[in-house]
Amino acid sequence: MTTYLLLGAAIVLEVFATAMLKASDSFTRPGPALATALGYAASFYCLSLVLRSMPVGVAYAIWSGVGIVITAVVAFVLFGQRLDAPALAGMGLIIAGVLVINLCSATTGHGGAP
Repeated sequence: MTTYLLLGAAIVLEVFATAMLKASDSFTRPGPALATALGYAASFYCLSLVLRSMPVGVAYAIWSGVGIVITAVVAFVLFGQRLDAPALAGMGLIIAGVLVINLCSATTGHGGAP
């Protein structure tokens, strides 16, 4: 359970840092630029702790996949960025992939057969 809490924190921090990267206006605004650096550093630290008990490929697939989808939602809400149907379909496939990894793969420690 702690592993997934840390992975969730890593994802949230990465999404925050990415939103701040956009808000930093190419690092011309010091506050958001600093928030970007701190957010990414904290995210990678949490991800490094996850890697103690989860295979790197699985952790990275979940971290990046879920991060992509949440970042798209945050970009829509905060910056008005819209996605077309193919982009939404692709994100649906990403979500499906994360679900398959978590529900069916033995590499996560609780999924399907080895």
